[in-house]
Parts: sequence; structure tokens; C-alpha cells
Amino acid sequence: MQSPTARAPFGRVVLVVENRAAFCYLPLTIADRMGYFAAEGLDVQVRDLMEPGTALQALLSGAAQVLSGPYSTSVALRARGQSYPSIVLQGRAPQLVLGVSHKTLAGFRSIGDLRGRKVLVPSLGSGAHRMVLMMMAAGRLGAEAVEFVPVSSPTAALANFRNGLVDAICYTDPVITQLEQDSALRLVADTRTVRGNADVFGGPMPAGCLSVAADYLSSHRDECQALVHGLVHALKWLQTAGLSDINKVVPESYFQGDRALYLAAFSRAREAWSPDGLMPDAGPVTMARVMSRFDTASPLRQVDLSQTFTNDIALKAKARFKA
Repeated sequence: MQSPTARAPFGRVVLVVENRAAFCYLPLTIADRMGYFAAEGLDVQVRDLMEPGTALQALLSGAAQVLSGPYSTSVALRARGQSYPSIVLQGRAPQLVLGVSHKTLAGFRSIGDLRGRKVLVPSLGSGAHRMVLMMMAAGRLGAEAVEFVPVSSPTAALANFRNGLVDAICYTDPVITQLEQDSALRLVADTRTVRGNADVFGGPMPAGCLSVAADYLSSHRDECQALVHGLVHALKWLQTAGLSDINKVVPESYFQGDRALYLAAFSRAREAWSPDGLMPDAGPVTMARVMSRFDTASPLRQVDLSQTFTNDIALKAKARFKA
């Protein structure tokens, strides 16, 4: 692990995240562990708030200046008249995978075969839940056609699937890679790749990002630039990092007792991270279109999507690091 020499410090920045160990936020961990934030003169205090909604509340209350979370949050807040734009993109794909059981759905041919079956998701209302609902709607299946089984614990999710208690699963890694290694899973939709992401959502689907209040961005531009420099530096590092590099930098707790599984999952997910931190041109439109299918009460179609992100800061970082 490197220890870059810190420049004149800007001071402390509090950054909050739910489940820092999730694959979608690995660039944040890399930037922190490799000392890239410190090299830009920032003292970034990363706080992992595991209770759903607590990280966002910390941002809204001003207890934190930065949120590492889904880009959809910036869009949803804008629909409510609040401006918390994304300043750098961590992931260009949500890394969600839908698969069916070789044991209980060996004859699977199309999404219609899920009718009357049990589908495991991390939680109701989660991105995984919504992805399955969207695919079901495309296959002319109503939400009531399947029984959704919410299981937040990865260990419990594996046990449920292996024991035949559910017929399908939509989850993230390393759970999916483990089931693939067990030859227990048949992939139906895989958003760990750019192509698979487009197949499911009809275009690029932005995932994890760093968001800040518009007022903070305006008054602390240098701090935001330093933050994005550190994150884009990490994104570039990830593009060429080998398994031995990941093995050295990632905290031991992330491996959850199975280092080989984590490294295998990393190899599958590499394409999902942004190479340069830039929001893809069609990304915001794709996000708003998908969100509007589930949130008809919010005026998502009237949201000025240009206010939900900025590429200006990441462009400077991209040029500096040749990302």
C-alpha cells in the first residue's frame, strides 16, 4: 500500500456510506487505503452507517458533506426540489444479477417461467427488487405473479438458494459468484458488464457516485476537486490492478473468510467500475426513465437532469491522471 506525501491540507471532510464493503463502493476504499485523498490535502473521515437511510439523513442534516451512494438518490432528491448533484461516478453498472436455480427451475426458458415462483432479493424496494419487477413487466408478468422473499444477509441468501427454498435470486457479489462456482445458478440477466447493463435497462445505468449539496459544491470547489482527484486516481488504479494488488489493499474484513471468492468476484465485476468518473451521456435519462416506472407520484419526467450531476470536476481529474 502506498503512502503518498500529503499536500497542504484543505481540512476534514466527513463522507458517509451504507455498507462500505459493497463492491459498488470499492473505488472509495481504494482511494482511502492508497492515500489518494491525503495526497490531495484532504482528511476524509469515512463513516459506514449500516442502517438504511441513515447515511442519506446525515448528508441532508449537514452532519456529513459527502455521500457515497447510488446516483438515483441525486435524481430523487431533485424531484423533491433539493439539489445534491453527483460530482464523480464510481460505477457505470449496478452489478445486480438475476439467476434461477438449476435445482428447481431446470426447464427455465423465459421470464414467464417465474410465474408462481419464489424470488429472493436483498429487500423489498431495493434495486434488485425493482430490476426483477421491470423485467417481469417487460415479460407481461404482474408484480403479484411471483413471491418475493427479502433476505438481507448474504449468508442466509446463499443458504436459502442452496436449500431450494427459493427458485430465483437477484443479488450482488460475492453471493452470485459463489453460486456460479457451485454450479447452482443459471444466469438470466447480468449487470456486471456494460453490455448486460444495457440489455436490462436499455442504456447505461449509472450506479455508485459521490454526491454533495449544491451549496457545498459552490462554496468548497477546491475540496470537491481534491476529492474527485482522489477518486479518479483510484478508478484508474482499478483498471490495471491485479489480484495480488487487491489482496494487499482491501481490508481483511471485506473477504469475510473467503479471500479466493472475493478475488473471483472482483474479476467478474471489474468492467462495472467507471474508468474515469464521468457520467455517461445517456445515463441520467436511462435512470429517470427506469425510476419513473416505480415512482409515478414524483415528477421525475420534469426533473432537470443536468442539475443532478456535473462532469466538469471529473474531466479535470481525467486529464490529470490520463484516465
